[in-house]
Order: sequence, then C-alpha cells, then structure tokens
Amino acid sequence: MPKQQPAKIKALQQTIKVARAAISTKHWNEARYALSRARALTNALPANMTVQEREQLSALRKKFAARNTPAAKNAKQAKATPAKRPGGKKPAPKKSAAKSAARQSKPTPVRELGDRFINRASLGYGAKDETKGSRTR
Repeated sequence: MPKQQPAKIKALQQTIKVARAAISTKHWNEARYALSRARALTNALPANMTVQEREQLSALRKKFAARNTPAAKNAKQAKATPAKRPGGKKPAPKKSAAKSAARQSKPTPVRELGDRFINRASLGYGAKDETKGSRTR
C-alpha cells in the first residue's frame, strides 16, 4: 500500500477499474480480491476525499453480491433468447456438410513404419499401387 495520499487515491481508482473489469468478465475470485483491496484503501483514506470512489465501490459490491441470485439468472435467460427479426425474413439455407465432404474425399493413409500413418498423397507419391510390389527402397 502506498504511503502518500495521492498515490493511495490513484491505487484505489486502479483497483476499482480492475474490480469492474473482473465483474464484467465474471472472474469472481479476482473481483473478490479487488474489492477487498479497495476496501482496505478506502479505510486508509479520509472519507471526504473518497466520496465518488465509495459510491462506485458500493455499486460494484451490489453487482458482485447479485451474481448468484434468481433475478440475475432470470436476466441472463432473458438476454439469451434472441429477438425475432422484423419483416419475417428467413435466413439463407446453409449448405450441408455431407455434400462438401463427399466432394473432397481425403486419401486413406498407408500403414507403414509400425503404428505411424503416412499420407503418401500429401508427400507427392500419389496413391499406393498394389501391382508393383509391396515397398520400394
């Protein structure tokens, strides 16, 4: 904790920013630590110098305390359902993945060198020809 009062105020403001960011990204452990650090800083400063910071901290504490309440869960569910678009437009049909997979069939890897699979076509050897023999050296 800084010794000078201006440094304490600056540290308090930075801690409030960290707590706000942690609450918005739902990093609850980080938010808890930042709020406790901010409380220590506000207790070390005179009350008349930190009026705005104390108001911000009380709002952040309310947000932090309401993270597991039923009202917060209901608000989250209400946001999760997207609103329908006006005008009745339908989204464009998506191309099926089965058709694109059928067009680009990957060559089967050739079993060589123990349990390792080598894709000979990707190395430029082409498909394995069974008529010429097993392996070329």
